[in-house]
Amino acid sequence: MHDFIPQVADLQDAALAARLQHLLDHKTKPLGSLGRIEVLARQIGLILGSEQPVLQQPQMVVFAGDHGLAARGVSAFPAEVTAQMVANFLGGGAAVSVLARQHGLALTVVDAGVASALPAHPGLIDAKVAPGTADCSQEPAMSAAQCEQALRAGADVVRKLPGNALLLGEMGIGNTSSASLLMARLTGQPLTDCVGRGTGLDRSGLERKLAVLQEALQRHADVREPLAVLAAFGGFEVAMMVGAILQARRAPRHRGRWLHRQQRRAGRASLAAERAATLRVLAPVGRERPRPHAVPPGRRCRAPAGPAPGRGLGRGPGLAAAGLGLPPPVRDGQLRGRWREHGWGRHGRAPGMMRG
Repeated sequence: MHDFIPQVADLQDAALAARLQHLLDHKTKPLGSLGRIEVLARQIGLILGSEQPVLQQPQMVVFAGDHGLAARGVSAFPAEVTAQMVANFLGGGAAVSVLARQHGLALTVVDAGVASALPAHPGLIDAKVAPGTADCSQEPAMSAAQCEQALRAGADVVRKLPGNALLLGEMGIGNTSSASLLMARLTGQPLTDCVGRGTGLDRSGLERKLAVLQEALQRHADVREPLAVLAAFGGFEVAMMVGAILQARRAPRHRGRWLHRQQRRAGRASLAAERAATLRVLAPVGRERPRPHAVPPGRRCRAPAGPAPGRGLGRGPGLAAAGLGLPPPVRDGQLRGRWREHGWGRHGRAPGMMRG
């Protein structure tokens, strides 16, 4: 399985970063006035290896799969909801479907391992590894062969898609339990810091979830190698996201594809990919809001630090109608506008003249 993991170069390029920053600093605006938009623009420039980065044909891919662990009552909803939500995605009624349609995104749904059979649909890719994973509190969620199959399938999905911007999401009842187990084992964080109410468990449900997840961790106490951890605790949809992330990073047409992950579970997939490939994921990660129901109170688990596009962007003069209320990566207007904006040299003035 390890022969699948690519050797990828670090995206840090000091010379290119300096040139990108110089271009940003010499636009006709106060220095730093666009806040984290500027950080985001520089990051995307580094990822695409360009001083004029443009996001082309952004793709939204949602992977779906069921979890055997759901039978232990770790979710407020039954496993049947996974297939129902997939139908909602494809029917255009889910939030991701509405946002994709609103912003001109191509939406693809992948059946990674939904327990029930799904009818054929133009927007659905059938890559089912099995009808749901095994109960990881009793045995590994998937075999090594199944994990490799899922990794390769995720990579294959991305390989066939156009564009250089990839947005990832997933659906599967029991997925927050899988994400919590992956996070706890891969980062060493206490399990209680990684578990929440998911789709709305009450207090007794949360206590039951914690007990089941602790049992799963103990059963696989000796599993530490990243891909073995993924096989022990992951879902087929999570493993496919790992493959998708690795393929996006090594996309031959670009230095990499710009990745945006809003969901916590997608963040765990990125974490698994990072551990497996020992790469630095430079792409920004949508931070999960502090959850008032986290256990214990006062301690929070957050996604890795990075610009959270659309939130806390430090807006200032020069922003105008950049449309920050929209999901940030779905359109490249803000990014394109930053690089097309005139520089001070064109107007015979220095950037420092706008300070203060």
